[in-house]
Amino acid sequence: MAQVEATTERVVAADAEKVFDALADYTGTRRKLLPEHFSEYEVREGGDGEGTLVHWKLQATSKRVRDCLLEVAEPTEGELVEKDRNSTMVTTWRVTPAGEGSSRVTVTTTWKGAGGIGGFFERTFAPKGLGRIYDAVLANLATEVEK
Repeated sequence: MAQVEATTERVVAADAEKVFDALADYTGTRRKLLPEHFSEYEVREGGDGEGTLVHWKLQATSKRVRDCLLEVAEPTEGELVEKDRNSTMVTTWRVTPAGEGSSRVTVTTTWKGAGGIGGFFERTFAPKGLGRIYDAVLANLATEVEK
């Protein structure tokens, strides 16, 4: 099993604190950022960054749906880490200043992929598909915080 990684980033015209606060607001803002690939969204504990437990289903393809139960941590300033209790998937959100009034948001998701030919296709195509999904999340984030 090989590690699979998908990374997407975007510069947003809002300061880093505002952007981070929007991402960490699982009870309010985060729900609004999710495109149609996400369903059954539910905050089960917490709701604001560290200590949050959130559930959703992620439909990456027409045949592939992940049931995600994510524990949220804030290991360093400007960073949210979502660890899935149901799989090896870990998503890390990093928000850093990118000039006056702007921020760079980077989202990286990793997981242990399948072996063999299935693993080859997963390593080849899954990062691109997940990248498109997170591009949509980041576009919605920009729309939300640039108001």
